[in-house]
Amino acid sequence: MSEVISPSVSSVRAPTVGFVSLGCPKALTDSELILTQLSAEGYQTSKTFQGADLVIVNTCGFIDDAVKESLDTIGEALAENGRVIVTGCLGAKSDANGENVVRQMHPKVLAVTGPHATQEVMDAVHLNLPKPHDPFLDLVPQSFGIAGIKLTPRHYAYLKISEGCNHRCTFCIIPSMRGDLVSRPIGDVLNEARALFEGGVKELLIVSQDTSAYGVDVKYRTGFWDGKPVKTRMLDLVAALGDIAAPFGAWVRLHYVYPYPSVDDVVPLMAEGKVLPYLDIPLQHSHPDVLRRMKRPASGERNLERIQQWRSVCPELVVRSTFIAGFPGETEEEFAHLLEFVREAEIDRAGCFAYSAVTGALANELPGMLPLELREERRSRFMAVAEEVSALRLRKRIGATMQILVDSAPGMGKKGGVGRSYADAPEIDGVVRLLPPEKISKTLKVGEFTRAKIVGTEGHDLVALPI
Repeated sequence: MSEVISPSVSSVRAPTVGFVSLGCPKALTDSELILTQLSAEGYQTSKTFQGADLVIVNTCGFIDDAVKESLDTIGEALAENGRVIVTGCLGAKSDANGENVVRQMHPKVLAVTGPHATQEVMDAVHLNLPKPHDPFLDLVPQSFGIAGIKLTPRHYAYLKISEGCNHRCTFCIIPSMRGDLVSRPIGDVLNEARALFEGGVKELLIVSQDTSAYGVDVKYRTGFWDGKPVKTRMLDLVAALGDIAAPFGAWVRLHYVYPYPSVDDVVPLMAEGKVLPYLDIPLQHSHPDVLRRMKRPASGERNLERIQQWRSVCPELVVRSTFIAGFPGETEEEFAHLLEFVREAEIDRAGCFAYSAVTGALANELPGMLPLELREERRSRFMAVAEEVSALRLRKRIGATMQILVDSAPGMGKKGGVGRSYADAPEIDGVVRLLPPEKISKTLKVGEFTRAKIVGTEGHDLVALPI
């Protein structure tokens, strides 16, 4: 039986680069830039190590578990392939002696770069795997034009608006790896957003290290988009994104929003339906003394008041957040304050980490380091309260009709499917389990919206009947 060969520009096999992306959505957008450039230059890309001419591993170095996963993945790539380029946050990390952590553990890697280093990665690829001849950018598969290649399902995408962070929180080492805040030109951001919507994206997730600070570094400089002046600041960006999304009926979701007073101006846009009434706010704690030890920005002691004020303007607002339990010096009273805050603020979705002594973090030097068992015990107590609050919030939705974005619908959804409401960001929040439609003519399609009536809850998830 003869083998079917797909048409190609050249009969010579294009060099293949295996790729694995670890870590947060900011790292994912770095991966997308690298993959876009690889494809633009004619390289084939693969999700497997075996058979690839070399492998790129985009790493995470934020907490110890992420460091271990990254180092293990590099080791696996070396064992299965042998030719590995490392990039990402772990690539910028040094040990106590100033030695690169990756090279110390895996000296045989071909090259190591830090995060947002597309050109450095491509230089390493060119050195070890010469690029093929005369690629055609407009023939790049799975591309969204100027927005490039995306690793997410085609109906949603992350859009990074800035890099780095100006804060120096004592538990965090991200600024040492990603540098200070650098905002992307607002015209570039809006052009990319439009390309994504035109390519079929129905949900755009805005990410950065500090979304609220967009434009601070350039003093809110006036940029241009479609020949019109637009200020480089969060309010103007969000308003413009809402305008671009509207003709496509698409969602815009905001992540990593610090609770500055400037956010007060964005909430009315949510009430008007320009962007989703959803805020991902990394609060980390509630007690003023703990927040001071953390060196958190904004007036943390006013967070409860601010959230309540936002909900008075936009009652549908959903708040998700992350917290740290067992921070050095945390007393039982301070921890109890945190639990009460979660109840009073009615945090819809909450994640919690037991404090981890990340190498290089200033918090490691603070007095009052708590035993690991106590940190874990407090994390468990926190999650019990958070889940109780979340369950109460979810039960209030029973009987409501909501717009659901379908993520999975085997057999056109005749037996049901899985989707998400405006309250559910992909992978970090719950889902909406869609029951089989009662109408025979009703079908579900991945990447499209459907109306559904909420009929129950299951843990962190909703159960709904498509209508």
